[in-house]
Amino acid sequence: MNFDLPVDLKAHLESIDSFIHSTILPLQHFEDNNRFFDHRREYARTEWENNGNPRKEWEELLGKARNLADSSGFYRFALPKIYGGNSHPDANLWMSAIRYHLASNPVYGGGLGLANDLQNEHSIVGNFPDVLMLHHFGNQQQKDTLIPARLRGEFRTTFGLTEPDHGSDATFMSTSARQIRGGFEITGIKKWQTGAHHCTHFLIFARTSGQAGSSQGITAFLVPRDTKGVRIVSYEWTLNMPTDHATVELDSVWVPGSAVLGSVDQGLAIAQTFVHENRIRQAASSCGAARYCLDRSIERARARKIWGEGKTLADNQAIQFPVVELMTQVEMLRLFILKTSWEMDRIVAECQSSETQRPPWVEIERRLSDQVAMCNFWANRLCCQAADRAIQIHGGDGYSRHHPFEHIYRHFRRYRITEGAEEIQMRKIGAYIFGFAGPKKKDMENVGTSKAKI
Repeated sequence: MNFDLPVDLKAHLESIDSFIHSTILPLQHFEDNNRFFDHRREYARTEWENNGNPRKEWEELLGKARNLADSSGFYRFALPKIYGGNSHPDANLWMSAIRYHLASNPVYGGGLGLANDLQNEHSIVGNFPDVLMLHHFGNQQQKDTLIPARLRGEFRTTFGLTEPDHGSDATFMSTSARQIRGGFEITGIKKWQTGAHHCTHFLIFARTSGQAGSSQGITAFLVPRDTKGVRIVSYEWTLNMPTDHATVELDSVWVPGSAVLGSVDQGLAIAQTFVHENRIRQAASSCGAARYCLDRSIERARARKIWGEGKTLADNQAIQFPVVELMTQVEMLRLFILKTSWEMDRIVAECQSSETQRPPWVEIERRLSDQVAMCNFWANRLCCQAADRAIQIHGGDGYSRHHPFEHIYRHFRRYRITEGAEEIQMRKIGAYIFGFAGPKKKDMENVGTSKAKI
């Protein structure tokens, strides 16, 4: 059993590093672009007078970095070959390794740098959940028009599942759509519509049939932003600014039948398509950022002289022991993330070779959902703990914005809520461990039957 990264993956990480050093870092340091990454970052990124939205110059800089990465062949790695991607058979393993590498590298800032600024879901290696949703569920016209437009930056959509009164309980959503005049009329309110300030469309999930709480009867609609009856009510200011998270009202909004993405009444499957890939990659980023915080803390503790005795902070076990505990968790979690990613790739390959052609995300949900949830909820919590420890070890300097730790904490804190709140993920893990769901369910039911007979 070999726990080393494959040789070709290591070579790819080296090529990413070379590209960042030769192309991305010079752009980050050009003129005063560092104002978006140093102590001025939140102020420089935010149009405080415009609902707290991202500043145009900030988004233009991110766009330049993405274009450079795209032209150099890195940006589309995770996409199918027909869209310029790699279609690598071990894509999940590679993406997890890449995410960890970019977030942990001391030069790239723990997820706070032009190569990989996670606050904006920005990276020189893209994620593309919207493209894959269109690829798997869009009709031919949607795929032929919207995916190329997305890759050119001309099509941008939000993800409209959450509502003011419904978050994790999405099947109880209040937004509804009824068939009328050859299309659908949508009424409801959606919250946390990320990217609303510059989107061209809203991807809106609405109940079209069935009872509240049922996973059936929910339909996904691609609603153009300028459609009559669509109104951005507010932008929600958050722990980390700027904000592009809007509350959107749909007041009797009519869309044609061609606006449906996927099948009518089967839209919730679209929302679940990419959830495991998103969660495992987020886990890798969080684990990498935790490692970054701890490495910087070790450097600080070794360098900081105290009490005039020629000793350093690192000489004190009160400093050592908390770092030891966190670093132990980082290393164990890193290996678990890579193992789970590798297992996901095995399932994808199995589904692709199977005569039944069962969607891989269905099998991943059935067989690995608990492991993905373990990786995700613990990595996000661990990153917050590591950032907090880094602040403590750096003292007043750590509390200041001249170090990135407060930014890292504020950003990664959101992932204990988004991508599935950690309580929801723990509930999933519990159901799999105790056999209420997942592969153990049938065995546990048999055990219960056997005991009853005895």
